[in-house]
Amino acid sequence: MSNKRWGRIGDVPIIGAGTYANNKTCAVSATGTGEYFIRSAVAHDISAMMEYKGFSLDKASKTAIKKMGKLGGSGGVVCIDAKGNIAMPFNTKGMYRGYIKSNGKLKVYIYKN
Repeated sequence: MSNKRWGRIGDVPIIGAGTYANNKTCAVSATGTGEYFIRSAVAHDISAMMEYKGFSLDKASKTAIKKMGKLGGSGGVVCIDAKGNIAMPFNTKGMYRGYIKSNGKLKVYIYKN
């Protein structure tokens, strides 16, 4: 979140809301309006949809962001699954994000592609 007010503690340190990892499914890190990530348990929800519904990382992460957005929240997630697939959905104009693959291929983005 750009220009975050000093002293504000967001959703990222709350396991299940802004951060979550499960060796069976995925690892997730989120940024945005934390209150909505907390209410939706976004990070855990992504993992649960993969584990219990059989969703792909892409489908689970997009579904969780859409669900959180319906409550009024904004932001996004950076996720990687157990196979190395990456998903970085968001519902804002832009989100600073990036990754590097094992072959050294680097990708950095700000706006939607």
